[in-house]
Amino acid sequence: MFCYQCQEALRNEGCTVAGMCGKKEHCSRLMDTLMDTLKGLALAVEKSGETSREVLAPIERFLFRALFATLTNTDFDEARLEALIREGLEKRQQIGNAHPDIFQEVAEDTLTWNGTTREDFLARGEQVGILATEDEDRRSLQELLLYGMKGIAAYAEHASVLGMEEPKIGAFLVKGLASTLKDLPMEERLALVLECGNIALLTMETLDQANTRRFGHPRMTTVLTNVGDRPGILISGHDLLDLYELLEQTRDTGIDIYTHGEMLPAHAYPELRKFPHLRSHYGSSWWHQNKEFASFQGPILMTTNCITPVQDAYRDRIFTTGSAGFPGVRHIPDREAGKPKDFSEIIALAQKCPPPLPIPPAEGEKETLTIGMAHDQVLQLQDKILEAVQHGKIRKFVVMAGCDGRHLSRQYFTDVAQKLPPDTVILTAGCAKFRYNRLDLGEIDGIPRVLDAGQCNDSFSWLVVALRLKEVLQQNDVNDLPLAFDIAWYEQKAVAVLLALLAAGIREIHLGPTLPAFLSPNVLRILVEKFHLRPITDAENDVSAMTVA
Repeated sequence: MFCYQCQEALRNEGCTVAGMCGKKEHCSRLMDTLMDTLKGLALAVEKSGETSREVLAPIERFLFRALFATLTNTDFDEARLEALIREGLEKRQQIGNAHPDIFQEVAEDTLTWNGTTREDFLARGEQVGILATEDEDRRSLQELLLYGMKGIAAYAEHASVLGMEEPKIGAFLVKGLASTLKDLPMEERLALVLECGNIALLTMETLDQANTRRFGHPRMTTVLTNVGDRPGILISGHDLLDLYELLEQTRDTGIDIYTHGEMLPAHAYPELRKFPHLRSHYGSSWWHQNKEFASFQGPILMTTNCITPVQDAYRDRIFTTGSAGFPGVRHIPDREAGKPKDFSEIIALAQKCPPPLPIPPAEGEKETLTIGMAHDQVLQLQDKILEAVQHGKIRKFVVMAGCDGRHLSRQYFTDVAQKLPPDTVILTAGCAKFRYNRLDLGEIDGIPRVLDAGQCNDSFSWLVVALRLKEVLQQNDVNDLPLAFDIAWYEQKAVAVLLALLAAGIREIHLGPTLPAFLSPNVLRILVEKFHLRPITDAENDVSAMTVA
Protein backbone atom coordinates (compact mmCIF):
# COMPACT_ATOMS: atom_id res chain seq x y z
CA MET A 1 0.00 0.00 0.00
CA PHE A 2 0.94 3.64 -0.27
CA CYS A 3 -1.12 6.45 1.24
CA TYR A 4 -0.23 10.01 2.14
CA GLN A 5 -3.61 11.73 2.12
CA CYS A 6 -3.58 12.78 5.80
CA GLN A 7 -1.27 14.76 8.04
CA GLU A 8 -0.15 11.65 9.92
CA ALA A 9 1.51 10.04 6.88
CA LEU A 10 4.49 8.11 8.23
CA ARG A 11 7.56 10.37 8.53
CA ASN A 12 5.49 12.86 6.50
CA GLU A 13 6.25 10.70 3.45
CA GLY A 14 3.59 7.99 3.25
CA CYS A 15 2.22 4.89 4.93
CA THR A 16 3.44 1.70 3.23
CA VAL A 17 2.68 -1.19 5.62
CA ALA A 18 -0.42 0.05 7.45
CA GLY A 19 -1.99 3.45 7.80
CA MET A 20 -1.30 5.52 10.90
CA CYS A 21 -5.09 5.82 10.95
CA GLY A 22 -5.36 2.05 11.39
CA LYS A 23 -6.16 1.27 7.74
CA LYS A 24 -4.77 -2.11 6.69
CA GLU A 25 -3.17 -3.00 3.36
CA HIS A 26 -6.23 -4.74 1.87
CA CYS A 27 -8.51 -1.87 2.91
CA SER A 28 -6.11 0.57 1.24
CA ARG A 29 -6.02 -1.47 -1.96
CA LEU A 30 -9.80 -1.61 -2.11
CA MET A 31 -9.94 2.17 -1.71
CA ASP A 32 -7.48 2.52 -4.61
CA THR A 33 -9.68 0.21 -6.69
CA LEU A 34 -12.76 2.22 -5.74
CA MET A 35 -11.04 5.47 -6.80
CA ASP A 36 -10.09 3.85 -10.12
CA THR A 37 -13.71 2.79 -10.60
CA LEU A 38 -14.96 6.32 -9.90
CA LYS A 39 -12.50 7.79 -12.42
CA GLY A 40 -13.68 5.38 -15.09
CA LEU A 41 -17.32 6.10 -14.30
CA ALA A 42 -16.71 9.85 -14.49
CA LEU A 43 -14.94 9.54 -17.85
CA ALA A 44 -17.82 7.46 -19.21
CA VAL A 45 -20.33 10.09 -18.06
CA GLU A 46 -18.25 12.89 -19.58
CA LYS A 47 -17.83 11.17 -22.94
CA SER A 48 -21.49 10.21 -23.09
CA GLY A 49 -22.52 13.89 -23.08
CA GLU A 50 -25.42 12.89 -20.86
CA THR A 51 -27.39 15.91 -19.56
CA SER A 52 -30.52 14.32 -18.11
CA ARG A 53 -30.84 15.01 -14.39
CA GLU A 54 -32.78 11.76 -14.13
CA VAL A 55 -29.60 9.94 -15.17
CA LEU A 56 -26.97 12.22 -13.62
CA ALA A 57 -28.44 12.89 -10.17
CA PRO A 58 -28.19 9.26 -8.94
CA ILE A 59 -24.63 9.02 -10.27
CA GLU A 60 -23.63 12.24 -8.53
CA ARG A 61 -25.14 11.07 -5.24
CA PHE A 62 -23.20 7.82 -5.62
CA LEU A 63 -20.00 9.82 -6.16
CA PHE A 64 -20.69 11.71 -2.92
CA ARG A 65 -21.09 8.47 -0.94
CA ALA A 66 -18.21 6.62 -2.57
CA LEU A 67 -15.68 9.43 -2.30
CA PHE A 68 -16.74 10.05 1.30
CA ALA A 69 -16.03 6.40 2.13
CA THR A 70 -12.35 6.89 1.22
CA LEU A 71 -11.76 9.80 3.61
CA THR A 72 -9.35 9.22 6.46
CA ASN A 73 -10.99 7.49 9.46
CA THR A 74 -14.33 6.93 7.73
CA ASP A 75 -14.95 3.40 6.45
CA PHE A 76 -12.66 0.52 7.42
CA ASP A 77 -15.24 -2.11 6.43
CA GLU A 78 -13.86 -3.96 3.42
CA ALA A 79 -17.18 -5.58 2.55
CA ARG A 80 -18.81 -2.15 2.27
CA LEU A 81 -15.95 -0.94 0.05
CA GLU A 82 -16.37 -3.97 -2.23
CA ALA A 83 -20.08 -3.21 -2.52
CA LEU A 84 -19.29 0.37 -3.59
CA ILE A 85 -16.85 -0.90 -6.24
CA ARG A 86 -19.51 -3.20 -7.66
CA GLU A 87 -22.09 -0.41 -7.65
CA GLY A 88 -19.68 1.88 -9.49
CA LEU A 89 -18.92 -0.78 -12.12
CA GLU A 90 -22.62 -1.35 -12.60
CA LYS A 91 -23.28 2.35 -13.09
CA ARG A 92 -20.45 2.60 -15.62
CA GLN A 93 -21.86 -0.37 -17.51
CA GLN A 94 -25.28 1.28 -17.58
CA ILE A 95 -23.74 4.37 -19.19
CA GLY A 96 -21.98 2.12 -21.69
CA ASN A 97 -25.21 0.29 -22.50
CA ALA A 98 -27.06 3.56 -23.05
CA HIS A 99 -24.23 5.02 -25.15
CA PRO A 100 -22.53 2.07 -26.90
CA ASP A 101 -20.69 4.41 -29.24
CA ILE A 102 -18.51 5.74 -26.39
CA PHE A 103 -17.89 2.55 -24.47
CA GLN A 104 -14.93 1.45 -26.58
CA GLU A 105 -13.52 4.98 -26.40
CA VAL A 106 -13.70 4.88 -22.62
CA ALA A 107 -12.10 1.44 -22.64
CA GLU A 108 -9.15 2.85 -24.56
CA ASP A 109 -8.66 5.73 -22.10
CA THR A 110 -8.99 3.74 -18.89
CA LEU A 111 -7.57 0.49 -17.65
CA THR A 112 -10.93 -1.17 -18.18
CA TRP A 113 -11.34 -4.40 -16.27
CA ASN A 114 -13.96 -6.92 -15.37
CA GLY A 115 -13.00 -7.76 -11.81
CA THR A 116 -15.71 -9.77 -10.12
CA THR A 117 -14.00 -11.25 -7.07
CA ARG A 118 -12.33 -9.84 -4.01
CA GLU A 119 -8.98 -11.09 -5.30
CA ASP A 120 -9.53 -9.21 -8.57
CA PHE A 121 -10.30 -6.05 -6.65
CA LEU A 122 -7.20 -6.38 -4.49
CA ALA A 123 -4.99 -7.05 -7.52
CA ARG A 124 -6.47 -4.06 -9.28
CA GLY A 125 -5.74 -1.82 -6.30
CA GLU A 126 -2.10 -2.82 -6.43
CA GLN A 127 -1.91 -1.71 -10.07
CA VAL A 128 -3.67 1.65 -9.84
CA GLY A 129 -2.52 3.12 -6.52
CA ILE A 130 -1.13 6.61 -6.05
CA LEU A 131 2.39 5.73 -7.23
CA ALA A 132 1.06 4.44 -10.56
CA THR A 133 1.36 8.08 -11.65
CA GLU A 134 5.12 8.34 -12.10
CA ASP A 135 5.59 12.06 -12.73
CA GLU A 136 5.95 13.63 -9.28
CA ASP A 137 4.39 17.00 -10.11
CA ARG A 138 1.48 15.54 -12.03
CA ARG A 139 0.89 13.15 -9.13
CA SER A 140 1.05 16.00 -6.63
CA LEU A 141 -1.51 18.18 -8.39
CA GLN A 142 -3.67 15.17 -9.14
CA GLU A 143 -3.79 14.08 -5.51
CA LEU A 144 -4.33 17.66 -4.30
CA LEU A 145 -7.35 17.81 -6.61
CA LEU A 146 -8.63 14.40 -5.55
CA TYR A 147 -8.33 15.17 -1.84
CA GLY A 148 -10.14 18.47 -2.32
CA MET A 149 -12.90 16.60 -4.15
CA LYS A 150 -13.15 14.05 -1.33
CA GLY A 151 -13.77 16.90 1.10
CA ILE A 152 -16.34 18.40 -1.27
CA ALA A 153 -18.11 15.04 -1.57
CA ALA A 154 -18.37 14.74 2.22
CA TYR A 155 -19.96 18.17 2.55
CA ALA A 156 -22.22 17.54 -0.45
CA GLU A 157 -23.38 14.25 1.08
CA HIS A 158 -24.35 16.05 4.30
CA ALA A 159 -26.33 18.60 2.30
CA SER A 160 -27.91 15.89 0.15
CA VAL A 161 -29.38 13.98 3.09
CA LEU A 162 -31.05 17.24 4.08
CA GLY A 163 -32.58 17.55 0.61
CA MET A 164 -30.24 20.28 -0.65
CA GLU A 165 -28.41 19.61 -3.90
CA GLU A 166 -26.47 21.87 -6.28
CA PRO A 167 -25.87 20.31 -9.74
CA LYS A 168 -22.64 22.26 -10.24
CA ILE A 169 -21.03 20.23 -7.44
CA GLY A 170 -21.66 16.84 -9.02
CA ALA A 171 -20.74 18.16 -12.46
CA PHE A 172 -17.36 19.28 -11.16
CA LEU A 173 -16.69 15.95 -9.46
CA VAL A 174 -17.28 14.24 -12.82
CA LYS A 175 -14.98 16.71 -14.55
CA GLY A 176 -12.27 16.47 -11.90
CA LEU A 177 -12.27 12.68 -11.67
CA ALA A 178 -12.19 12.32 -15.45
CA SER A 179 -9.28 14.78 -15.67
CA THR A 180 -7.02 12.42 -13.72
CA LEU A 181 -7.11 10.03 -16.68
CA LYS A 182 -5.98 12.69 -19.16
CA ASP A 183 -2.58 14.02 -20.14
CA LEU A 184 -3.02 17.67 -19.20
CA PRO A 185 -0.38 20.41 -18.93
CA MET A 186 0.66 21.65 -15.50
CA GLU A 187 -1.19 24.96 -15.94
CA GLU A 188 -4.47 23.22 -16.69
CA ARG A 189 -4.10 20.95 -13.67
CA LEU A 190 -3.43 23.95 -11.43
CA ALA A 191 -6.51 25.68 -12.87
CA LEU A 192 -8.58 22.61 -11.94
CA VAL A 193 -7.25 22.79 -8.38
CA LEU A 194 -8.38 26.43 -8.11
CA GLU A 195 -11.74 25.54 -9.65
CA CYS A 196 -11.98 22.85 -6.99
CA GLY A 197 -11.54 25.61 -4.40
CA ASN A 198 -14.43 27.58 -5.87
CA ILE A 199 -16.63 24.48 -5.86
CA ALA A 200 -15.58 23.77 -2.26
CA LEU A 201 -16.78 27.25 -1.33
CA LEU A 202 -20.08 26.66 -3.16
CA THR A 203 -20.46 23.31 -1.39
CA MET A 204 -19.89 24.80 2.05
CA GLU A 205 -22.44 27.50 1.25
CA THR A 206 -24.91 24.82 0.13
CA LEU A 207 -24.41 22.85 3.34
CA ASP A 208 -24.76 26.02 5.41
CA GLN A 209 -28.10 26.67 3.75
CA ALA A 210 -29.19 23.06 4.25
CA ASN A 211 -28.33 23.13 7.96
CA THR A 212 -29.86 26.52 8.71
CA ARG A 213 -33.06 25.92 6.75
CA ARG A 214 -33.65 22.69 8.64
CA PHE A 215 -32.37 23.59 12.11
CA GLY A 216 -32.30 27.41 12.22
CA HIS A 217 -29.32 29.75 12.45
CA PRO A 218 -26.90 28.95 15.29
CA ARG A 219 -27.13 31.27 18.25
CA MET A 220 -24.55 32.09 20.90
CA THR A 221 -24.93 29.31 23.44
CA THR A 222 -23.23 28.10 26.60
CA VAL A 223 -22.75 24.32 26.64
CA LEU A 224 -22.17 22.21 29.74
CA THR A 225 -19.37 19.63 29.84
CA ASN A 226 -20.50 17.70 32.93
CA VAL A 227 -22.63 14.56 33.19
CA GLY A 228 -25.96 13.63 34.71
CA ASP A 229 -27.22 10.60 36.59
CA ARG A 230 -29.30 9.11 33.76
CA PRO A 231 -28.18 6.67 31.05
CA GLY A 232 -26.83 8.37 27.95
CA ILE A 233 -26.10 7.94 24.26
CA LEU A 234 -22.97 9.60 22.87
CA ILE A 235 -23.14 10.81 19.27
CA SER A 236 -20.02 11.72 17.31
CA GLY A 237 -19.16 12.61 13.73
CA HIS A 238 -20.92 15.40 11.83
CA ASP A 239 -24.44 14.41 10.73
CA LEU A 240 -27.01 16.74 12.30
CA LEU A 241 -30.00 14.88 10.83
CA ASP A 242 -28.91 11.69 12.57
CA LEU A 243 -28.81 13.62 15.84
CA TYR A 244 -32.25 15.14 15.25
CA GLU A 245 -33.82 11.75 14.58
CA LEU A 246 -32.08 10.24 17.62
CA LEU A 247 -33.41 13.09 19.79
CA GLU A 248 -36.95 12.54 18.46
CA GLN A 249 -36.78 8.82 19.19
CA THR A 250 -35.42 9.26 22.72
CA ARG A 251 -38.08 11.71 23.92
CA ASP A 252 -39.42 10.71 27.35
CA THR A 253 -37.23 7.59 27.54
CA GLY A 254 -35.12 8.72 30.50
CA ILE A 255 -32.04 8.82 28.27
CA ASP A 256 -29.77 11.85 27.86
CA ILE A 257 -27.98 12.59 24.59
CA TYR A 258 -24.38 13.80 24.72
CA THR A 259 -22.35 15.18 21.83
CA HIS A 260 -18.72 14.38 21.09
CA GLY A 261 -16.11 15.94 18.80
CA GLU A 262 -17.55 17.81 15.82
CA MET A 263 -21.12 17.38 17.07
CA LEU A 264 -20.53 20.12 19.65
CA PRO A 265 -22.03 22.84 17.37
CA ALA A 266 -25.38 21.02 17.41
CA HIS A 267 -26.16 22.69 20.75
CA ALA A 268 -26.36 26.08 19.03
CA TYR A 269 -29.04 25.18 16.45
CA PRO A 270 -32.53 26.16 17.71
CA GLU A 271 -34.28 23.05 16.35
CA LEU A 272 -31.79 20.80 18.15
CA ARG A 273 -31.38 22.93 21.25
CA LYS A 274 -35.12 22.70 21.97
CA PHE A 275 -34.75 19.07 23.13
CA PRO A 276 -34.16 19.22 26.90
CA HIS A 277 -32.41 15.84 26.91
CA LEU A 278 -29.64 17.14 24.60
CA ARG A 279 -27.69 17.44 27.78
CA SER A 280 -24.04 18.40 27.32
CA HIS A 281 -20.80 17.85 25.45
CA TYR A 282 -18.61 14.92 26.46
CA GLY A 283 -14.87 14.92 25.84
CA SER A 284 -12.98 16.66 23.11
CA SER A 285 -11.72 15.89 19.60
CA TRP A 286 -11.79 12.66 17.61
CA TRP A 287 -8.44 11.19 18.59
CA HIS A 288 -9.33 10.97 22.30
CA GLN A 289 -12.17 8.55 21.63
CA ASN A 290 -10.34 5.44 22.90
CA LYS A 291 -10.42 6.80 26.46
CA GLU A 292 -13.59 8.88 26.18
CA PHE A 293 -15.72 6.18 24.55
CA ALA A 294 -14.58 3.72 27.23
CA SER A 295 -15.48 6.03 30.13
CA PHE A 296 -18.83 7.01 28.66
CA GLN A 297 -20.22 3.56 29.57
CA GLY A 298 -23.27 3.86 27.31
CA PRO A 299 -23.79 3.34 23.56
CA ILE A 300 -21.90 5.44 21.01
CA LEU A 301 -23.21 6.38 17.57
CA MET A 302 -20.55 7.31 15.01
CA THR A 303 -22.32 9.11 12.18
CA THR A 304 -19.52 9.98 9.74
CA ASN A 305 -15.75 10.20 9.51
CA CYS A 306 -13.39 10.43 12.50
CA ILE A 307 -13.83 6.87 13.76
CA THR A 308 -10.59 5.25 14.95
CA PRO A 309 -9.90 1.51 15.29
CA VAL A 310 -12.48 0.23 17.75
CA GLN A 311 -11.21 -0.99 21.14
CA ASP A 312 -12.48 -3.90 23.22
CA ALA A 313 -13.46 -1.53 26.05
CA TYR A 314 -16.45 -0.28 24.04
CA ARG A 315 -16.68 -2.66 21.06
CA ASP A 316 -20.07 -4.01 22.15
CA ARG A 317 -21.47 -0.48 22.63
CA ILE A 318 -20.51 1.32 19.40
CA PHE A 319 -22.65 1.64 16.28
CA THR A 320 -21.87 3.19 12.91
CA THR A 321 -24.21 4.74 10.38
CA GLY A 322 -24.02 6.71 7.13
CA SER A 323 -20.55 6.73 5.61
CA ALA A 324 -18.83 5.36 8.71
CA GLY A 325 -18.00 1.69 9.01
CA PHE A 326 -15.75 -0.68 10.90
CA PRO A 327 -15.47 -4.49 10.70
CA GLY A 328 -17.59 -6.28 13.27
CA VAL A 329 -19.37 -3.09 14.40
CA ARG A 330 -23.16 -2.92 14.09
CA HIS A 331 -24.24 -0.56 11.30
CA ILE A 332 -27.54 1.34 11.32
CA PRO A 333 -28.97 1.15 7.77
CA ASP A 334 -29.78 4.21 5.67
CA ARG A 335 -33.24 5.73 5.74
CA GLU A 336 -36.03 4.25 3.73
CA ALA A 337 -37.90 6.79 1.61
CA GLY A 338 -39.90 9.14 3.82
CA LYS A 339 -38.82 7.44 7.05
CA PRO A 340 -36.20 8.23 9.72
CA LYS A 341 -33.40 5.85 10.62
CA ASP A 342 -34.30 3.26 13.22
CA PHE A 343 -32.26 3.78 16.39
CA SER A 344 -34.30 1.40 18.56
CA GLU A 345 -31.39 -1.01 19.07
CA ILE A 346 -29.18 1.77 20.44
CA ILE A 347 -31.98 3.06 22.67
CA ALA A 348 -32.67 -0.39 24.11
CA LEU A 349 -28.99 -0.85 24.91
CA ALA A 350 -28.75 2.59 26.54
CA GLN A 351 -31.55 1.75 28.94
CA LYS A 352 -29.41 -1.11 30.30
CA CYS A 353 -26.23 0.95 30.76
CA PRO A 354 -25.00 3.04 33.71
CA PRO A 355 -24.60 6.83 33.40
CA PRO A 356 -21.36 8.17 31.91
CA LEU A 357 -18.33 8.77 34.09
CA PRO A 358 -17.33 12.45 34.34
CA ILE A 359 -14.22 13.81 32.61
CA PRO A 360 -12.86 16.48 34.99
CA PRO A 361 -11.49 19.60 33.29
CA ALA A 362 -7.74 20.04 33.35
CA GLU A 363 -6.22 22.74 35.53
CA GLY A 364 -7.07 26.18 34.13
CA GLU A 365 -9.89 24.90 31.90
CA LYS A 366 -13.50 26.07 32.06
CA GLU A 367 -16.41 23.69 32.66
CA THR A 368 -18.51 25.30 29.93
CA LEU A 369 -18.02 26.08 26.23
CA THR A 370 -19.32 29.11 24.32
CA ILE A 371 -20.41 28.29 20.77
CA GLY A 372 -22.83 29.41 18.06
CA MET A 373 -20.86 32.29 16.54
CA ALA A 374 -21.58 31.50 12.89
CA HIS A 375 -21.95 34.28 10.34
CA ASP A 376 -25.60 35.17 11.05
CA GLN A 377 -24.94 35.60 14.78
CA VAL A 378 -21.65 37.48 14.28
CA LEU A 379 -23.21 39.86 11.75
CA GLN A 380 -25.95 40.66 14.27
CA LEU A 381 -23.14 41.80 16.58
CA GLN A 382 -21.26 43.67 13.86
CA ASP A 383 -21.89 47.14 15.26
CA LYS A 384 -20.44 46.13 18.62
CA ILE A 385 -17.48 44.41 16.96
CA LEU A 386 -16.78 47.31 14.61
CA GLU A 387 -16.93 49.77 17.49
CA ALA A 388 -14.29 47.71 19.30
CA VAL A 389 -12.15 47.71 16.14
CA GLN A 390 -12.51 51.45 15.57
CA HIS A 391 -11.60 52.23 19.19
CA GLY A 392 -8.52 50.03 19.02
CA LYS A 393 -9.84 47.47 21.45
CA ILE A 394 -9.67 44.74 18.79
CA ARG A 395 -6.47 44.98 16.77
CA LYS A 396 -6.56 41.71 14.88
CA PHE A 397 -8.74 38.70 14.09
CA VAL A 398 -6.93 35.37 13.70
CA VAL A 399 -8.74 32.52 11.97
CA MET A 400 -7.59 29.30 13.67
CA ALA A 401 -9.83 26.80 11.89
CA GLY A 402 -9.21 23.22 10.86
CA CYS A 403 -8.54 19.78 12.30
CA ASP A 404 -7.06 18.40 15.48
CA GLY A 405 -4.65 15.46 15.51
CA ARG A 406 -2.39 13.36 17.69
CA HIS A 407 1.02 14.88 16.95
CA LEU A 408 2.72 16.52 19.93
CA SER A 409 3.55 19.41 17.60
CA ARG A 410 -0.12 20.44 17.77
CA GLN A 411 0.63 21.96 21.15
CA TYR A 412 1.61 24.84 18.86
CA PHE A 413 -2.03 25.84 18.46
CA THR A 414 -2.56 25.99 22.23
CA ASP A 415 0.59 28.07 22.53
CA VAL A 416 -0.56 30.46 19.79
CA ALA A 417 -3.92 30.96 21.52
CA GLN A 418 -2.19 31.72 24.80
CA LYS A 419 0.43 34.02 23.28
CA LEU A 420 -1.92 36.10 21.14
CA PRO A 421 -2.22 39.62 22.63
CA PRO A 422 -5.37 40.43 24.61
CA ASP A 423 -6.57 42.77 21.83
CA THR A 424 -6.89 39.89 19.35
CA VAL A 425 -9.92 37.66 18.68
CA ILE A 426 -9.71 34.03 17.54
CA LEU A 427 -12.20 32.96 14.88
CA THR A 428 -12.47 29.18 14.90
CA ALA A 429 -14.27 26.24 13.29
CA GLY A 430 -13.54 22.54 13.19
CA CYS A 431 -12.06 20.34 15.89
CA ALA A 432 -8.73 22.20 16.10
CA LYS A 433 -10.51 24.42 18.62
CA PHE A 434 -10.33 21.71 21.26
CA ARG A 435 -6.70 22.73 21.68
CA TYR A 436 -7.80 26.00 23.31
CA ASN A 437 -11.59 26.40 23.55
CA ARG A 438 -11.70 25.63 27.28
CA LEU A 439 -8.96 28.11 28.16
CA ASP A 440 -10.16 31.24 29.91
CA LEU A 441 -8.97 33.80 27.36
CA GLY A 442 -11.41 36.47 28.46
CA GLU A 443 -13.58 38.94 26.54
CA ILE A 444 -13.34 42.31 24.82
CA ASP A 445 -16.33 44.52 25.70
CA GLY A 446 -18.45 41.41 26.18
CA ILE A 447 -17.22 39.77 22.97
CA PRO A 448 -15.61 36.38 23.68
CA ARG A 449 -12.01 36.19 22.48
CA VAL A 450 -12.79 32.79 20.93
CA LEU A 451 -15.67 32.95 18.45
CA ASP A 452 -16.64 29.40 17.49
CA ALA A 453 -18.54 29.13 14.18
CA GLY A 454 -19.02 25.36 14.34
CA GLN A 455 -17.87 22.38 12.31
CA CYS A 456 -15.02 22.48 9.79
CA ASN A 457 -17.42 23.31 6.93
CA ASP A 458 -18.47 26.38 8.94
CA SER A 459 -15.15 27.96 7.99
CA PHE A 460 -17.49 29.36 5.33
CA SER A 461 -18.80 31.70 8.03
CA TRP A 462 -15.43 33.43 8.35
CA LEU A 463 -15.34 34.14 4.62
CA VAL A 464 -18.82 35.69 4.89
CA VAL A 465 -17.67 37.79 7.85
CA ALA A 466 -14.44 38.78 6.06
CA LEU A 467 -16.33 40.00 3.00
CA ARG A 468 -18.68 41.98 5.24
CA LEU A 469 -15.71 43.55 7.08
CA LYS A 470 -14.15 44.43 3.73
CA GLU A 471 -17.34 46.23 2.73
CA VAL A 472 -17.86 48.07 6.02
CA LEU A 473 -14.19 49.04 6.43
CA GLN A 474 -14.10 50.10 2.76
CA GLN A 475 -11.08 47.98 1.88
CA ASN A 476 -10.26 47.07 -1.71
CA ASP A 477 -8.73 43.70 -0.87
CA VAL A 478 -9.71 41.17 1.80
CA ASN A 479 -5.99 40.76 2.53
CA ASP A 480 -5.90 44.38 3.75
CA LEU A 481 -8.21 43.55 6.64
CA PRO A 482 -6.93 43.12 10.22
CA LEU A 483 -7.26 39.39 9.61
CA ALA A 484 -4.74 36.52 9.66
CA PHE A 485 -5.10 32.78 8.99
CA ASP A 486 -3.45 30.00 11.00
CA ILE A 487 -4.93 26.76 9.67
CA ALA A 488 -4.53 23.28 11.15
CA TRP A 489 -4.95 20.49 8.62
CA TYR A 490 -5.37 16.75 9.09
CA GLU A 491 -7.56 15.21 6.39
CA GLN A 492 -9.34 15.87 3.12
CA LYS A 493 -12.10 18.16 4.34
CA ALA A 494 -9.35 20.50 5.51
CA VAL A 495 -7.82 20.32 2.02
CA ALA A 496 -11.16 21.44 0.57
CA VAL A 497 -11.31 24.32 3.07
CA LEU A 498 -7.73 25.36 2.22
CA LEU A 499 -8.49 25.35 -1.52
CA ALA A 500 -11.64 27.40 -0.86
CA LEU A 501 -9.56 30.01 0.98
CA LEU A 502 -7.02 30.17 -1.84
CA ALA A 503 -9.76 30.47 -4.45
CA ALA A 504 -11.34 33.27 -2.40
CA GLY A 505 -8.10 35.22 -2.69
CA ILE A 506 -6.80 34.74 0.84
CA ARG A 507 -3.02 35.07 1.05
CA GLU A 508 -0.36 34.58 3.75
CA ILE A 509 -2.06 31.49 5.19
CA HIS A 510 -0.01 29.74 7.88
CA LEU A 511 -0.50 25.97 7.50
CA GLY A 512 0.60 23.10 9.73
CA PRO A 513 1.66 21.41 11.87
CA THR A 514 3.44 19.91 8.83
CA LEU A 515 3.01 20.67 5.17
CA PRO A 516 1.15 17.96 3.21
CA ALA A 517 3.37 15.10 2.09
CA PHE A 518 1.60 15.05 -1.28
CA LEU A 519 2.93 18.49 -2.24
CA SER A 520 5.98 18.03 -4.46
CA PRO A 521 8.74 20.65 -4.19
CA ASN A 522 7.64 22.26 -7.47
CA VAL A 523 3.96 22.35 -6.54
CA LEU A 524 4.80 23.74 -3.11
CA ARG A 525 6.94 26.41 -4.75
CA ILE A 526 4.01 27.43 -6.97
CA LEU A 527 1.68 27.70 -3.95
CA VAL A 528 4.22 29.75 -2.02
CA GLU A 529 4.91 32.10 -4.95
CA LYS A 530 1.29 32.46 -6.08
CA PHE A 531 -0.53 32.45 -2.75
CA HIS A 532 2.25 33.18 -0.21
CA LEU A 533 1.39 29.96 1.62
CA ARG A 534 3.50 29.70 4.78
CA PRO A 535 4.48 26.66 6.84
CA ILE A 536 4.02 27.27 10.55
CA THR A 537 7.24 27.77 12.52
CA ASP A 538 6.89 28.33 16.25
CA ALA A 539 4.16 30.04 18.23
CA GLU A 540 6.13 33.12 19.20
CA ASN A 541 7.38 33.93 15.69
CA ASP A 542 4.04 33.21 14.04
CA VAL A 543 2.10 35.29 16.57
CA SER A 544 4.47 38.15 15.87
CA ALA A 545 4.01 37.76 12.10
CA MET A 546 0.22 37.48 12.30
CA THR A 547 -0.35 40.41 14.65
CA VAL A 548 1.92 42.96 13.01
CA ALA A 549 -0.04 46.08 12.09
